Amino acid sequence: MTVLLLEDEYPAAERLQRLLLQAAPDAQVLAVLDTVAGALAWLAVHPAPDLILSDIQLADGLSLEIWEQAVVPSPVIFTTAFDAYAIRAFQAHSVAYLLKPVKLAELQAALAKRRQWSELRVRSEELRVDSDSPMLNSSLLTLNSIERMLDALRPYKTRFLVRQGEQLLPLPVADAAWFLSRNETVTLVATDGRRFVLDYTLEQLEGLLDPARFFRLNRQIIAQLLAVRRLHPHFGGKLLVELHPAPTEEILVSREKAPALKAWLEG
Repeated sequence: MTVLLLEDEYPAAERLQRLLLQAAPDAQVLAVLDTVAGALAWLAVHPAPDLILSDIQLADGLSLEIWEQAVVPSPVIFTTAFDAYAIRAFQAHSVAYLLKPVKLAELQAALAKRRQWSELRVRSEELRVDSDSPMLNSSLLTLNSIERMLDALRPYKTRFLVRQGEQLLPLPVADAAWFLSRNETVTLVATDGRRFVLDYTLEQLEGLLDPARFFRLNRQIIAQLLAVRRLHPHFGGKLLVELHPAPTEEILVSREKAPALKAWLEG
């Protein structure tokens, strides 16, 4: 496995290389680069590596600019001390978004995702080539299934950096009961009732949260599975959702969305 390492801090680069060799003894680091410009120049004249390990903040800017300026087919594992760039990281071929200091177990799990991602990409390309065959419909069905699996391998958010007074605190996603949008402001309500304003829209959160654990009930609210206590039938086929902690107003799910909510709750 060939690897391009993007990191502007020498000690961090050394540590990450040691972890990488522990997690994947066959890994070959082709280059260690510390700038966006250097990475773009390197990628312009070298074949795409099997994997890119990249810090977000490099010496001359954000590494995310690389994927905004060039087509880079390699899967990426981002490593960073901040989680504020997760949304933009999703636009690259990101298979993991690891917060520093990176732990060996986290890197091993990310590399396992990378292997699955690469295998599915190869199979997807094979099916695209075969799409003119007499088995076209069957191939397209399989291709769609593989592309859904590729989407499923994309990383979901594991914590938020929230403001409490003058401090910034990491809050695990598991501690988020629901997210409410009001007057263009999104509030995270924790399972213990604490409230935090986030710099996200509900649309952005839908792409960052695991759909097996979070469901968008209506235009204003996304709830975690464990926060849903009861459903009550309501007029016109709607459902009244009882959440904990309890919101200050009724949470209604439309008649059209009610079957999807029930299916989600059943698992």
